Amino acid sequence: MSDLGVAVVVEDDKDIRNLLESVFLQAGFEVHTASDGREGVELVRHQKANIVTLDVGLPDIDGYEVLRRIRQFSDAYVVMLTGRSEEPDMLTGLHSGADDYITKPFRPLELRARVAAMMRRPRYGDAQRQDGLRQDAQPQAAPAKPAPHAQPGTVHGTGSKDVLEHRDLRLSPRTRSAELAGKELELTRSEFVLLEELLRAGGGVCTRADLVKVVRGDYYQDDTYISEADERAVEVHIGNLRKKLHEDAHTPQLLQTVRGVGYRLGAGKL
Repeated sequence: MSDLGVAVVVEDDKDIRNLLESVFLQAGFEVHTASDGREGVELVRHQKANIVTLDVGLPDIDGYEVLRRIRQFSDAYVVMLTGRSEEPDMLTGLHSGADDYITKPFRPLELRARVAAMMRRPRYGDAQRQDGLRQDAQPQAAPAKPAPHAQPGTVHGTGSKDVLEHRDLRLSPRTRSAELAGKELELTRSEFVLLEELLRAGGGVCTRADLVKVVRGDYYQDDTYISEADERAVEVHIGNLRKKLHEDAHTPQLLQTVRGVGYRLGAGKL
C-alpha cells in the first residue's frame, strides 16, 4: 500500500473511471476501480479504502445506497461525483454520509486539491486508534475534570492534551474525539471541524462562508466563489450536529443561528 493509502473509484463510465484512476495514481495512492455499486462496496471493504469517489448513477444500485452500505463498516472519505447539479441531490449525499459532492464535468486539479485538503485532516476513527496505541505504551493518567462553568471555547489541558470545553461538551483536537456529558459523540469529519471552529470562536459569530472554508480545509482561498449550495451544505452539517447534541431544532441552545449571518456557540443549559 502507498504512503497515502488506498483509493477506490466507483464509476460506470470508462473514460471518467480511467481519468479518476490517473488522478489518484499521480497523487500517490494505490488505486482500485469498480464499474458498479456492489463491486464498489466489496472493494472498499476488502481493500480497506482511505478515500472513495462514488458516481450517483450506477447501473445496479444508485450511489446513495452504495454510500449507506459503505458507512456501515467504513469511515473512508467519500466524494460523490454526479452530473446532477440540483441541490436536493447534494443534500441527499451529505445526509447519507458523504464528505464532499462534485458535479460533472469536473476539473482534475480541483478534485485533487479537495482530496489533498481532506487527507490532511485525520478521520475520527484513525485518530482514536492512533491515540489508543500511544496510550497503551504509557501509564494511564486520571482524566481531567471539566470546569463546571467553562466559558464557550475555553481550553483546558495538561501538557499537549488541550481540550475545548463548554458546559458538558468536551472536544479534543489532538485525539479527534468529542464527548457530551461523558458520552462519546460519533461525528463525521465535517461535523467535527465545524464544532471545533465554533468552540474556538468563543461565542463569536462564524459566518456561513467561513464555515464552508473550514469544511473544505485550505482548498478555498479568500477570493474563491462560494455558492449557495456550499452554504446550504453547512446548514445540513449543523442540523446533523444539533441532532447528535440532542438540541431542540426550534430552540437550539448550544448551536445558535445568527439570522442572515451564520452560527455561534450559545450559553446552553446548565
